[in-house]
Amino acid sequence: MIENLDYFASGEKIMEGTFISRIFKNDGDDRLFVYLDDDTIKEYAEKCIEHFNNMPDEMVDLICSGIIKCAEVGGLDEEFELPEIENVRDILKYCWFTNLSVSIPEGDEIAYAVQGEGEWGEGIDILVRGNKVLYVGYDFSPCEDDDCYRNLDSNCI
Repeated sequence: MIENLDYFASGEKIMEGTFISRIFKNDGDDRLFVYLDDDTIKEYAEKCIEHFNNMPDEMVDLICSGIIKCAEVGGLDEEFELPEIENVRDILKYCWFTNLSVSIPEGDEIAYAVQGEGEWGEGIDILVRGNKVLYVGYDFSPCEDDDCYRNLDSNCI
């Protein structure tokens, strides 16, 4: 599932590989990067990728709704105007995703972050833990608990 896994930079424990994304694309390409703290969590990272590629429709739609809200807030590209969106997934035509990051897990729960960018010039950060989307927004900063994510001004869900 993870291909081309190797150390991100000489002497660092962070590893980089690629995988095929079923829903979220990188400028039309279905190959995204995956970053791992080290090679000891490869099996866990593959579970995260499996979850990412098979997330329930409700989660995908919630993420897309959050991205729409982010795009409506605006970004660095003042010339970009979000067209009428009929289906929430249409927002994916205006953004791309580059990577999925996996850290050493706490317990057996799946947790990962996905990064991308929108045509409006802002980064897109998505945080998933278990079967919950905790964060969709920009200017991501890790929190101690789930309530903290809900209260962040930059959280678009």
